Amino acid sequence: MPEDLVDDIDHEILALLREDARRTLSDIAGRVTLSTAAVKRRIDRLQQIGVITGFTVQIDHAKLGWGIEAFTELRFAGTTKVADILNTTTRMREAQAVFTIAGDPDALVWLRVRDMAHLQRTIDEIRRHHQVTGTKTLIALDSWTRGHDRPTP
Repeated sequence: MPEDLVDDIDHEILALLREDARRTLSDIAGRVTLSTAAVKRRIDRLQQIGVITGFTVQIDHAKLGWGIEAFTELRFAGTTKVADILNTTTRMREAQAVFTIAGDPDALVWLRVRDMAHLQRTIDEIRRHHQVTGTKTLIALDSWTRGHDRPTP
């Protein structure tokens, strides 16, 4: 998609929606100095052209008992297809995202678990997959995500 389909005001609207997807059209309009109707048309257009693919909720996973995040590098047998790499973990509740990678490792899996024992069981489950030849797990101590306020410690 050519960059000229999205202008600076569209980027401002997107940033405001990333901060709070429940923000009112009126609030957005006031911040970008457009009418509410103009903001609605822009958001509708951004949805039509596929820039906005949905709206979501942010969850404090620690309050649900799933506060540990880890990233596991996966290595696979040389004959493994990319689709098979993705299918290795996408059905696991613990898997938040799977990224296939050109080079070594073959994939990076973002995991969310309750505790260290849960992480160990999850890694063991991944390793049982017959095409996985190796793993390396990194545990996240803290994180930051663009467009999200960082809670104060």
